[in-house]
Order: sequence, then structure tokens, then C-alpha cells
Amino acid sequence: MPFKPNYNFQRLERTRAKEAKKEEKLRLRREQAQQRATETSTEDGAGSSAAGQDEPLPGAASPETER
Repeated sequence: MPFKPNYNFQRLERTRAKEAKKEEKLRLRREQAQQRATETSTEDGAGSSAAGQDEPLPGAASPETER
């Protein structure tokens, strides 16, 4: 046997690796969520009038004018 095994140290190393992996995954998820939030906020600001959600279409008859 080349060396005496240190089980506690090996367990700590595995635990550190798991925690580092979890932290990296959480960081990536947060970055992606932030990126999605900024994309939707920029689309809401510029694209909402183009989509016709906030303003009626020009030339379209509204229910009040048809009466």
C-alpha cells in the first residue's frame, strides 16, 4: 500500500467539490435569469407598441366610435 488512506480528508474533498459544483450551477442560473430579465425589460420598453398591446392600431375602429 503506497500510503495510509485518510478517509476524513477524502470525504472533505468530495464535499468541497460538491459545494463548488452547486455554487457554479447556482451562479450560472442567476446569470441566465438576470439576462432573461434584462431581455424582457428591453423588449417591453421598445417592442410593446410595435406589438400593439398598449396602443390601438391606427385606423382600427374602437367600440366607442361604432355606436
